[in-house]
Amino acid sequence: MTDQSTAPDTAAGPETDAAAPVTPSPTDPLWVERTGNRTYRGHTARGASVEIGPVEAGAVFTPGELLKIALAACAGMSSDTKFARVLGEAYEAVIRVEDAKDMDEDRYPVLTERFEIDLSGLDEATRNKTLLLAQRSIDRACTVGRTLKAGALVPPAVFEQPAAGDAEDAAS
Repeated sequence: MTDQSTAPDTAAGPETDAAAPVTPSPTDPLWVERTGNRTYRGHTARGASVEIGPVEAGAVFTPGELLKIALAACAGMSSDTKFARVLGEAYEAVIRVEDAKDMDEDRYPVLTERFEIDLSGLDEATRNKTLLLAQRSIDRACTVGRTLKAGALVPPAVFEQPAAGDAEDAAS
């Protein structure tokens, strides 16, 4: 592997291998509320919501789809600065994560991020350097990918009675 710090400047301009900025994780509460048989609505305290349920429920995301979308979006956000610097702020990209679920184990054994991005206007050296720096940014700044690769601990669920105020809020 060549030392990128001594590589000549390219059409992308002087490039350092500075890590993509890590976005502070919001401390806003996240929660889901049951909306029907096996269907839920996910919420953030910032007002965003998403419909969640099984495929049979129609226009909802399954939890596995949300996992894949989170990974794709995280990779895109982490590499965005590197691509925008070379391709311009208005570049277009689609990132797919289409790997199949292992039905016997009820999990995704592989999650491959596939970028659809037009790099045809770049010379080979600029293309290679841009892809290297984009991947390094993903490896350093994509919280979702880093969490999956590290094998996050998922302790058993905690089951609690709703607080008195929560029950009153739900009744009104």
